[in-house]
Amino acid sequence: MGKVVHKVAALAGGVGGAKLVLGLDAVLGANLSTIVNTGDDMRWFGLQICPDLDSVLYALAGLTDPARGWGVADESWEALAALKRLNAPTWFQLGDRDLATHLERTRLLESGLTLSQATAELAGRWSVASKVLPMSDKPCPTKVQTENGWLSFQEYFVREACRPKVLGLRYRRGALPGAAAMAALQAADLVVICPSNPWLSIAPILALKGVEQVLKQKPVIAVSPLIAGQAVKGPAAKIAGELGFGATQAAIIHYYKPFLDALVYDHTDPERIAPKVQTGIIVRQQQTLMKTRQDKIALAEAVLELGAELLAKKK
Repeated sequence: MGKVVHKVAALAGGVGGAKLVLGLDAVLGANLSTIVNTGDDMRWFGLQICPDLDSVLYALAGLTDPARGWGVADESWEALAALKRLNAPTWFQLGDRDLATHLERTRLLESGLTLSQATAELAGRWSVASKVLPMSDKPCPTKVQTENGWLSFQEYFVREACRPKVLGLRYRRGALPGAAAMAALQAADLVVICPSNPWLSIAPILALKGVEQVLKQKPVIAVSPLIAGQAVKGPAAKIAGELGFGATQAAIIHYYKPFLDALVYDHTDPERIAPKVQTGIIVRQQQTLMKTRQDKIALAEAVLELGAELLAKKK
């Protein structure tokens, strides 16, 4: 398997994406490049906050809080408590150890490094074996149109806790991807779309100039974030319904269909994909619920085995 699939580019964002990236990293090491959504990024108290990048970095560095599934383990909240006493805005909560990451990232950026370079610097300090690449070095904010008006991603996701009905989404279409991200995508033998929210985490990457064109030239496997019409974590099912896609595996296939070769979804999901929907697309059921490190590695191995099959067919 590893001898066939030499280089893999993963597209990821959020907690589910970070879990599969951890499994892929364990199998592939330096042969893995993860292109991470930055549509969620924001400035907060003058600091550059990159939630999806940090979810991936913390997972690979073994720093993730196992109880929450995100953030840093053994976190403290003294800075946040002090901000509350000052009546400062605290709806976006940063723990003390997490705050150190944002302080150092911002310092690196202000010293002249690109976001790709700053991310590589942090990854190196944490001895991360694989490459973690922001989708772009330029701001590409995702905007959410709700019944209460347009919101930034974090206003919708954190401040409003995903409660408002979503009427539309706006990405920075045609923006340039990061040079390192595009190079990794072009060099990949296989592209894996992690079980991230298609509309909030993956679509911002797809909106970048040239990305979909490259994907059409590569074997692409998507791992669904849905199980029996529900998201394991986050608002993927809610948004799919509100935008009219439907929270089904067929909807995932349809959304990725222009470049998709295979979909992997959970073995307990009762949905059966109609042949007319899956024409030309391989569908596999596998355990996609990742509770343990071994679950993550097992899913990664299954995806890579499927990738090897796709590559063999193309020869």
